[in-house]
Amino acid sequence: MSNAAISKGNDSTQWTKVITAKKKLMDLHLRDVWDYRYLIKMFIKRDFIVTYKQTILGPIWYLVQPLITAIMYMFVFGKMAKVGTDGVPFILFYFAGTMLWTYFTSCLDSCSKVFTQNQSVFGKVYFPRLTSPIATCGFHVIKLAVQCILLTAIFLYTIFIQKQAININLWALTFPLIILWIGILGGSLGLIISSLTTKYRDLNILLAFGIQLGMYATPVVYPLSELPAKFSWLAYANPMCAPIEFFRITFYGAGHLEPSVILTSLGITVAVAFGGLVLFTRNERNFVDVI
Repeated sequence: MSNAAISKGNDSTQWTKVITAKKKLMDLHLRDVWDYRYLIKMFIKRDFIVTYKQTILGPIWYLVQPLITAIMYMFVFGKMAKVGTDGVPFILFYFAGTMLWTYFTSCLDSCSKVFTQNQSVFGKVYFPRLTSPIATCGFHVIKLAVQCILLTAIFLYTIFIQKQAININLWALTFPLIILWIGILGGSLGLIISSLTTKYRDLNILLAFGIQLGMYATPVVYPLSELPAKFSWLAYANPMCAPIEFFRITFYGAGHLEPSVILTSLGITVAVAFGGLVLFTRNERNFVDVI
């Protein structure tokens, strides 16, 4: 689709948009996503209203779910299994891990269903299809922001009421980049899966199973320091290890992360993002016929 105005023959009609089939591998039309940025805001508002329109607690569920999960992890892994947390208070350690992992899996799961859940809209009117998964990830950022407020309250309570030292450092200013990092990784993986599940529906079952197993391969309920040496390769193979551990290093001053692990995770994220965009834009042309 081109933004240039055109005219044919003696026809005085001026067109501002030209919609054409994508023929090139790199024909992603990301500029169109920016032109339709207002639509992203509308989709985010729609998702928020639809999700919590007829609920009792509404957005409070954003806080209840990770908090209850973190408390459960405190007793199971902290008290019973005696898994270390590098000196970080249990509630801070488990709540942060749960919060970031939930954000990642929410972006992944929602983007993996973008074709099937929006087929009625995609089949009727044109708009850049990428606006839908971007809006979905934006909706989950709102949920994460609410959870960060509770994490901040717990953080301040631990420092000023319980008088426990937390070694936060200036790298904490990179928190928005960590969120962007996780969102791109989760959303891009979701785009790849959504492109595949248009033909192979049973991959959704594999995804749900994989997310459950993936949490135990990610330092959500344990720090990387607790990972046995023979399984150290997991830190490189699992791109979610780096952002979660990096968060704890920057905000809690606990843990250790090799620069090579960070670079590997970033490299995988870039590769997955590129692959997700290419597959998504190639499949959006004929997904209606397949579904």
